[in-house]
Amino acid sequence: MHFGMHSHTPQPYQRCYCTICRKTAGGGGYAINLGALTKGMHVEDPHKAIRVFHAEIMQEDGACERSTAERNFCSRCATALWLFSPEWPELIHPFASAIDSDLPVPPSSVHLMLKYKPSWVVPQVGPKDQTFDLYPEQSIDDWHRSRGLWLK
Repeated sequence: MHFGMHSHTPQPYQRCYCTICRKTAGGGGYAINLGALTKGMHVEDPHKAIRVFHAEIMQEDGACERSTAERNFCSRCATALWLFSPEWPELIHPFASAIDSDLPVPPSSVHLMLKYKPSWVVPQVGPKDQTFDLYPEQSIDDWHRSRGLWLK
């Protein structure tokens, strides 16, 4: 199984510590999502191995809600591949860990959803890094643009 896409935002800078990301794709207690466009994405899956997982999100009040986001993974090797959300149909978020080609080294990292970090994880926060209990206000696209890293 192979996939490819074009990304204007290829810097793997955003480390998500939410329970879903770290359990489905995070070996270091977090997962890194990239941003890309669904237009131009190509998938070669001769064995039809790609499956979709919809996480169940536990709310503060104990209620459980099924996520609309589709976490795509390989049923042959269990690799987390990408996240797609129908709320933003033009976007796709591949997991950096699933990318075999070289990715640029980001100048800093954003650590988000730290509220859900397990106690055993010690975030490696650099001097230029930002930390957030939940989500930052700046989108993946805006982060890249503000640093002159957005690609055409």
